[in-house]
Amino acid sequence: MTHHAPPTPHAESSWRSLILREFTSKVARLTLVADPDGLLLEEGVLDGIRSQGFELIPFDDHIAFRYVYEAKFRSRWDRGEDTDLVVVLRSPSSELNTLPYDLLQVSRKLSFNLGDLFPKLSYPVVAALDKTWFDTLFAAQAKYAQEQLGDNATKAFVLRHVFEIAPELIKQPSDLLHILLRRHYRRQRIPAILDKYLLQELRHNSLFADWPLEAIIPDAHAFFAFLQERWPVFLDRFAAEQLGERVHVRERVQSYALPTLHLPFDHPDVRIYIDNLFLEGILQPVAHDQSHKLAKTWVKYGIKISPAEDRLRRVKGLLASCETSLPNEKASSREWIHFAQQWAQLNALIAEGELQAETDAKIRQFINGVDARFLAWVKQHYGNLFNLPATDPVMLHHLPRFFAHSLQPTTKLAFLLVDGLSLDQWITLREVLHEQEPTLLFRERAVFAWIPTITAVSRQAAFAGQPPIHLSESIHTTHKEPELWTTFWENQGLSKAEVAYLKGLGNGQGDVQKIDELIAQPKLRVVGLVINKVDEIMHGMQLGSAGMHNQIRQWARQGFMRDLITLLLDKGFHIYLASDHGNIEASGVGRPSEGVLAEVRGERVRVYANEQIIQHIARKFPGSLVWPSVGLPSDYFVLIAPNRAAFVPKDTIIVGHGGISIEELIVPFVQIERRSQ
Repeated sequence: MTHHAPPTPHAESSWRSLILREFTSKVARLTLVADPDGLLLEEGVLDGIRSQGFELIPFDDHIAFRYVYEAKFRSRWDRGEDTDLVVVLRSPSSELNTLPYDLLQVSRKLSFNLGDLFPKLSYPVVAALDKTWFDTLFAAQAKYAQEQLGDNATKAFVLRHVFEIAPELIKQPSDLLHILLRRHYRRQRIPAILDKYLLQELRHNSLFADWPLEAIIPDAHAFFAFLQERWPVFLDRFAAEQLGERVHVRERVQSYALPTLHLPFDHPDVRIYIDNLFLEGILQPVAHDQSHKLAKTWVKYGIKISPAEDRLRRVKGLLASCETSLPNEKASSREWIHFAQQWAQLNALIAEGELQAETDAKIRQFINGVDARFLAWVKQHYGNLFNLPATDPVMLHHLPRFFAHSLQPTTKLAFLLVDGLSLDQWITLREVLHEQEPTLLFRERAVFAWIPTITAVSRQAAFAGQPPIHLSESIHTTHKEPELWTTFWENQGLSKAEVAYLKGLGNGQGDVQKIDELIAQPKLRVVGLVINKVDEIMHGMQLGSAGMHNQIRQWARQGFMRDLITLLLDKGFHIYLASDHGNIEASGVGRPSEGVLAEVRGERVRVYANEQIIQHIARKFPGSLVWPSVGLPSDYFVLIAPNRAAFVPKDTIIVGHGGISIEELIVPFVQIERRSQ
């Protein structure tokens, strides 16, 4: 095997360039890469490889690999066509000799590892980092690392130069609050080994002796619960000092017994985060005796006045925040996911009722900009997402592998797929669940669905743990989901008796009893449950997005989801909830007159088995998009309706799915627990 050892990091402008310079088009049509650290499976590297004319296929599963390799490449080579191919060996080993002999015989061979990129830093510390930090670390190594650093020195180096945390400079509560706000608001993922090191250093400072550091440093939920608890105490003091009002500090239920601890929310480094925390629903505003006076100060978003005023303030504030944080076409998938969660908060508020005409007009104008920016990003970057590592899931089909990685020998897991639930509708459902059962804790993330955002494609991939290209036999139906779910877990070492699947849930009174009987099976370890009610509400909806939220709220208050979650938690299950696609309100642009030629006749999408037919139909609908078959079977041709439009009679308003809006494509992924006391 040829091993290409990069030169010293000082000789290159970025760590990616050390890798990408090895991929020269036309040198070899088949390149094998030993990549034990998954360096090629980073969004920027994937972009670079594709832009240089290569396509990447991870070698995870021999059968799955062979299907794609033979169908997409070998058959084309046999016809005399030219193509480049990169195969990545994701293995703890840096060797390629375990790959099939026929590949080894005709290929060029490369190898990359972290030791080549970061020779002066401790490998275990660097390996624990998310690759999104490698740009900063690479530049810092070139500038500041003068000698080989050991474990602790590397930890200090990474904290200082990557995360801008110097423990020796954390001397006041505002210093620590600023660091934790920056970290948890931005959803920064700092490895546990760095958290442990930081904790040890902070415990040397007696100022933080009473702080619940072990909870609030690594856990965003614990940190924001801590802030929520201290906020009313701060308001009492703020009212007394700023307004000259004598306020008695009321007794409150507190998780942390820290009656004398006052947090400096008004420090400039802390205060800059406060508005967004309340606008985005991370913190909840509270009632106060001096609410009308306080609402004229900088703390206004953290004060309850009246539901109507509170809503209007939040809508205007969130709109302004979304306008400044809208990602560009070069952004990462994580940036779009973060924006989608903000966007969902705004959409959930909009759905609650009428808005002022001026605000409504601004929102409608901004939606057009969001749709255009997101579509441009999707066209350029979506094709890289399905190859990203499942250990940190970005797409729906990553979830089963993520579950398998986290499943311990003594644990049980329940995967709840709420068909058709958008991120903003999850917020409505979550609010009802929290009202019904305040002890529930929701660890919220989001992932990308599959395009087209329809059930047979996206939901099936979520249960199969594979891209839809491997599901060609059942791509137009969901009847193989139980088999695919079971097969996935059998491949992970579980038996059929340890796996269950049930769909059609959320309608009848007996559903919870049915699930109770299913999970009572003594050997059961993993269960997949499909809740269909939201999708059914959507397909009968005539009152637009506001009607969707209203009916989802009414359905949630009937208690099925609360009872299901309570049952599963009581039985010791770890619960994850996701959706296969979201939905949007759309206006009709007419139906394609294709007769029996369409394989799928969705409201926002049409699917054809023939490329000529799709091109013919597309010409009749200006603005429609012929979607390239990214991760789809080769005979699956997708036509997406224009922005916020649907293939239904003109001017008909529907709520539908299948397209490429944020609301359809980025879906909730939530871990549900009980709040510990």
